[in-house]
Amino acid sequence: MEKQPHSFPTEEVLLPSKGLLYPKDHPLSSGIVEIKYMTAREEDILTNQNYIQNGTVIDKLLQSLIVTQFNYNDLLIGDKNAILVAARILGYGSEYEFKYKDQKVSIDLTTLKEKELDKNIITEGKNEFNYKLPHLKRSVTFKLLTHGDDQKIQNEVKGLKKINKQASSDVSTRLKHTIISVDGNYETADIREFVDNHLLARDARELRKYMTSVNSDVDMTVDLDLPDGTQEEGVSLPIGISFFWPDAGI
Repeated sequence: MEKQPHSFPTEEVLLPSKGLLYPKDHPLSSGIVEIKYMTAREEDILTNQNYIQNGTVIDKLLQSLIVTQFNYNDLLIGDKNAILVAARILGYGSEYEFKYKDQKVSIDLTTLKEKELDKNIITEGKNEFNYKLPHLKRSVTFKLLTHGDDQKIQNEVKGLKKINKQASSDVSTRLKHTIISVDGNYETADIREFVDNHLLARDARELRKYMTSVNSDVDMTVDLDLPDGTQEEGVSLPIGISFFWPDAGI
């Protein structure tokens, strides 16, 4: 069926994953997402106090802008970041001003770099990567996290902190959702038991480094030349309401 034109202007965003990790029949397997330009409706979303308070304002905004039909929970985090940056550029231009150490700085968002997938280590249509732990010598399979995975992790961490406010389970919880098999065993209970009781800290560190190296994403860190003449490297971009709405004053 021929694609019907929309009654509003849209742009296509190329995903860092190139769509290679989505099932071949998934709308995102094309590696392209169509988004529309921001309107007054989106500015209403940005000022919605319920969305701001529960931390969903950015996701509500992106869901409103995305034209391509798919389950938002399926969206890889790296691809979501690419859509986020593209939406900001379309809405308010590429120049982004923010304060860092009480100094006003400005960057060009079009200079942010993307990291593409290494096609030699993937099976097209499968979000699975293999890694052999250097010290335990055990094989694990992991996936790149989606928005849906990230929500599950956040909810689990919040639940654990309600039980024990002193608990710090962010790292282990994320690994439990990222690792999908150990030595070919895909049982969730066994994976969780392995992370809690067998995964060495030094192996976990190396695994996280490898995950970062293979991830397809937008590098959201920048090097800054500050007005006072100093330089800062690897500064994480602040992403909030003012990222999309410079006049929000929030």
